[in-house]
Amino acid sequence: MLSEGALRAHLLAARLAGPVATTREESLRSYRLFAARDPRVLLGLDPQGRWDVGALLGLMADRCGVSADPAQVSGPDVIDPERTVAALGVFAERLREAAGARSPVLFGTGHPHRLLGFYAGLAGALSAAGCVVLTPAQGVHVDMTTRFGVRTHRIDYVRGVALVREPGARAAASATGAHTHSPLPVRVALGALAESGGPLPELVVGDHGWVCGAGQLGVEAIGLADTDDPALFVGEAEGRVAAVVPLDDAVFSAAYGPLARFVLQRAGLPVRQEWP
Repeated sequence: MLSEGALRAHLLAARLAGPVATTREESLRSYRLFAARDPRVLLGLDPQGRWDVGALLGLMADRCGVSADPAQVSGPDVIDPERTVAALGVFAERLREAAGARSPVLFGTGHPHRLLGFYAGLAGALSAAGCVVLTPAQGVHVDMTTRFGVRTHRIDYVRGVALVREPGARAAASATGAHTHSPLPVRVALGALAESGGPLPELVVGDHGWVCGAGQLGVEAIGLADTDDPALFVGEAEGRVAAVVPLDDAVFSAAYGPLARFVLQRAGLPVRQEWP
């Protein structure tokens, strides 16, 4: 069993929490854009409240442990590992409930280079527990806005986890996909399920637009988020996202293995022994 103390030590050693690579400048820029309702940082969420920069800073200080001082405008941002550990416990409890009910679940990530293994481990464990891991809209094209303009991407699944990739960029089933914040893929996936008459997910697990896009549509969603992704924490505060784990979402992929072990142990699900 991975203890909370060992997990806390790992979070700090891997810089998943504590001082992280995300800078204060990056986080504050995201808060300003969110306050201006910029869709690039809303991630599919339509906020109900009035979230100015001050309110966002207070929320992120509460949920992540970043400094609440608006005069601090530079340097690395900081995530409180105690908050990460507590949130992982809530995350695990929701997976336990899904496994117990054999709920259909949809996994999706905008960080396939980093987080695919984490989600795939959870998807495999839930599948083994009798949950249907959904894979809708496989191969469907989605036109998404990027920093290079509108680009066509294709929805693909690797080990039960949805991601998007530019057509022809990599062979199907490879782990490489595009980094995206867009909520369009989850909207397309949910729309495909509705049209097919198949089961809709009772839980969406992921990050970025996968979580906020699902939560905005009324589907229960849980996920991971960095300090420059305030939309997920606003969604949680407003009741449209069920649980958010604060951590750096872009460190080396093997660093998330112990987190998956901890979550699965807490959820009473089988743990893959080859994880670090």
